Amino acid sequence: MERTQPSHQDTEVLRGAAAEWAALPVAGRLELLLAARPRIVAVADRWVTWSCRAKGVAPSSAAAGEEWLTGPYPLLRYVDALARTLTAVRDGRDPLRGARFTTRPGGRTAVRVLPFDGADRLLMHGYRAEVWLAPGVDEARARAGAGHGARPEGGGVCVVLGAGNINSIAPLDVLHQLYAAGTVVLLKLNPVNDYLAPLLREVFAPFVARGFVRITTGGAAVGAALVSDPAVTAVHITGSAATHDAVVFGPDPAGAARKAAGRPLLDKPVTSELGGVGAAVVLPGPWHRADLRHQARHLAAQKLSNNGFNCAAVQVLVLPEHWDARAEFLDELRSALRTAPARPAYYPGAAERQARAVAGRTRVELLDSAEVPRTLLPGIAPDAGDPAFRTEFFAPVLAVTALPGRTPAEFLDHAVEFCDTALAGTLGVNLLAHPRTLRALGPRFDEAVARLRYGTVGVNCWTAVGYALPRAVWGAYPGHTSADVGSGIGVVHNALLLPGAERTVLTGPFRPAPRGLSPVPPWFVHNRTADGTGRLLFAYTARPALRGLGAVLWSALRG
Repeated sequence: MERTQPSHQDTEVLRGAAAEWAALPVAGRLELLLAARPRIVAVADRWVTWSCRAKGVAPSSAAAGEEWLTGPYPLLRYVDALARTLTAVRDGRDPLRGARFTTRPGGRTAVRVLPFDGADRLLMHGYRAEVWLAPGVDEARARAGAGHGARPEGGGVCVVLGAGNINSIAPLDVLHQLYAAGTVVLLKLNPVNDYLAPLLREVFAPFVARGFVRITTGGAAVGAALVSDPAVTAVHITGSAATHDAVVFGPDPAGAARKAAGRPLLDKPVTSELGGVGAAVVLPGPWHRADLRHQARHLAAQKLSNNGFNCAAVQVLVLPEHWDARAEFLDELRSALRTAPARPAYYPGAAERQARAVAGRTRVELLDSAEVPRTLLPGIAPDAGDPAFRTEFFAPVLAVTALPGRTPAEFLDHAVEFCDTALAGTLGVNLLAHPRTLRALGPRFDEAVARLRYGTVGVNCWTAVGYALPRAVWGAYPGHTSADVGSGIGVVHNALLLPGAERTVLTGPFRPAPRGLSPVPPWFVHNRTADGTGRLLFAYTARPALRGLGAVLWSALRG
C-alpha cells in the first residue's frame, strides 16, 4: 500500500480546487458533509474489525468497544454536530440558540457544550462540559463568531499528517481543516494505521470527486515531500513534539541548531496536537473503600485504554503526601492495573520506550508478564526533574509522586504549581475529588482550574472524554510557538466553530449513584459489555430511535 513518492498530481488537483471550496456556499458544504454520513455507517463494521485485527484484539471481546468509541462513533457524532451548526448558519439562525453561558474566574465566558440536547442528557447523565473562552471574548462575540468556519476566507491546501493510534483522529482532522480552516486537504495516513485508507476514501468519496480531498499513505520521506510541495500552503500534525520539530526544522542533527536560531526549514503555517505528560491529581477527602476501588479502576482506564498508546493517557499520578488513604488507594490501583484484560503492545517501539522508562531505577513494579509489562514507578520525588515528568513514554507505564499540603486547599495549590511547571506539555490534566471536598473548596477550586495551563481539564472525568465530544475543543493550552511547541498549536473539533476558545472543562460523577444502578462508563477497561455498548451507541447515533436508546442503556447497565 505504501507509496515511496507522493503524487504531485494530487497536490495540483487540490490547488486547482481550493478556490472552488473557498467560494462554495454553506448549503453546498453542508450537502457534502451530509453525503459522508451514510458512508460512515456503511464502513463502520469493517472499520472496527480491521482495527481490532491490526491491534491484536478479538472483535468479539469487550476491548473491541474501544474501537467503536474511538473510531466511527466520534466521527459520526462530529458530522451530526457540525451539520447542525452549518444548518443554522445556512438558515440565518444563531448556532448557539439555547446554549447556556456562565462566567468563570478571570472574567472568562464559558459555553455549556454538554449536555447540548436531550440525547446528551440521557446518554451522558451526570456529565457536563464547558468551553471556556479566552479573556475578552464575551457572549456577544461568541454569538457573532459562532459558525465562522462555515464562511472562511482564504482557502489553500493543507497536508494533514495523521496519527497512528486512535483511528478517528485523521478523519476528524480532515473535517476540521475543511470546515474550520477552509482549506482543501491531502491526508497522509500514518504507516501504523494506513489499513484505513480504502475505508476513508469511501467516506470522503463526495469530497474526493470534487477535488477537495486526497488520501495517501507512506512513511517519513513521503510526508517530508508533501509538506515541502509548493502547492501546499499549511500543515497539520498529530504526533509528538519530536515529530513536529523534524517536520519544521529538519530531522538531521542540524535541525536542533536551526530550531535554536529560529530558522525553520518549513516556512508555512503549522498547527498540531502533540500529546505530552498527562497527570491525574487525587485530592484528599473522606473516600470510602468503594470510592477507592472505583477511582482506581477509573485511573486504570486512563492509563491502559489502547494499552497506553494514547496522547490523553495519564503518565503521572499525583497523590497527597498526608492523606491517610494513600497506601490503600495505591493497593487498589495495583489490583486494577493487574486485573484489566491483557492487550498486545501493537504500537512500534513500545518495548524500547518501556525499557528507557525503567532504566537506572531502584523502585520498579512490573505488574504482569507481558512482552511490554504494565509498569508502576512509585515514590518519585516531585523535585527530582525525573524523566517521567518530561518525556512522554507512550506505553503502559505509570509514575507516582506525592506532594505536601495539610489541607485539600494547600495540596491543590501545590498540585497546580507542579503540573504547570514540572510536567511537559499542556494537553490535559485530571482532578479526582470527593464531592464534599469540592463543596468545601468552593470558588477556590474554580480558581485553581483557571490557573491550570491545560487545553482540557477533567474533574472526576477523564480528559479523553472531551476528545469524543464534538462541540468541545481539543488541543494544547494556547501560547505555544514552533520554537517551544509543547503539546501543539491550535485546537480541533469545535463543532460550534466558536471563536477564541481557550480550553474545555469536563465534570463527571465521583461515583456511580446509586451504586449498582448506574452504568460503568464504557471507556473503563474493566467494562464487560463495552463492545456491545459501543456498537449499540453507534447504531443509535446512526438511526436514533427510542428502542435503540433503551438497548444502549440496558447494555451499559450490565457493564
